[in-house]
Amino acid sequence: MNLNTNQIVSISEANQNFSRVARMAESVGTVVIFKNNRPKYKLVDLEQDPDIEMTDDEKIDFVAHRILKKYHKAFEELAK
Repeated sequence: MNLNTNQIVSISEANQNFSRVARMAESVGTVVIFKNNRPKYKLVDLEQDPDIEMTDDEKIDFVAHRILKKYHKAFEELAK
């Protein structure tokens, strides 16, 4: 894996200043987050990633599915 040093941040930096890391992803497309001096996570700007082409509706559906899955029990309780 070849990485540009402008695309690398430490996990502590990502944790302390996620909004700055997100802006980096918007700027360069992908940011790799290192943990224990090894690449561990990848933050991708979905609008710039050529591997992930989704319409706006598909992006909304993707996020909605994750939210519904994560908070399913809470939504069931609210529906009572």
